[in-house]
Amino acid sequence: MPDQQREPLRAVIARHGLSASKALGQNFLLDAQLLSRIARIPGDLKGQSVFEVGPGPGGLTRALIDAGANVTAVERDRRCLPALAELDEAHPGQLRVIEGDALAVRLDDVLPPGGHIVANLPYNVGTALLVDWLSGEAWPPRWASLTLMFQAEVAARIVAAPDTSAYGRLSVLAQWRSVAKVAMNVHRSAFTPPPKVMSAVVHITPVEAPPGVRSATIQSLTAAAFGQRRKMLRASLKSLPRALAALETTGIDTTRRAETLSVDEFVAVAREMDLNA
Repeated sequence: MPDQQREPLRAVIARHGLSASKALGQNFLLDAQLLSRIARIPGDLKGQSVFEVGPGPGGLTRALIDAGANVTAVERDRRCLPALAELDEAHPGQLRVIEGDALAVRLDDVLPPGGHIVANLPYNVGTALLVDWLSGEAWPPRWASLTLMFQAEVAARIVAAPDTSAYGRLSVLAQWRSVAKVAMNVHRSAFTPPPKVMSAVVHITPVEAPPGVRSATIQSLTAAAFGQRRKMLRASLKSLPRALAALETTGIDTTRRAETLSVDEFVAVAREMDLNA
């Protein structure tokens, strides 16, 4: 249960002289009720392991601890470490803080199998981290769910349907063996300082991977197809080995553009490429 005697987060920030760093893509969330709602999105976290990226002064960390989670948080901004240390001291055994860059952290080192990743991701590394967590041949992944805050336009790309302006490589990577949905929208005024754009929390859960398809093939196929998304597939995929032959075998018109292909069609092409590798 939440600690009713806990110092308000705004006071903690003031006491430690903290301010959000634009260079680090920081925007602090201070609304305890909103943070509690985010912490509830993955389901019951009591006794569950959670990995958090960029906790800052610890707003979401507090909500996760209150939900009963055992949190490992990686923070590269050492200005925030004293505030996080106080939170660790107040909740022994529930918080482990690692100083460092999340992009350099191996998930195997910070999250037991079946754990959850919950984070208000720094804007400047959020997409790169998501692609990394969605990649790899081992499936189901180490995480049981991802609950991540993004800029609204990035969230829209993750959940986008084919033949829409937001649909792209990120959509396919998030949807070919996972279910992705926008769990809640967050107004810019909820942050300190308010960013210029709206935000949204995306919830992603893994499902059974389609057989006969390598993640590496999906990665290379979507990178080539959407790297030149205004071009027809016969042009954008001509340099990717076996891709054009796979289109022909699967009956996909090479004059189509990448954004018109469904996730299932990308999977079918990748499967054919792997079959003939």
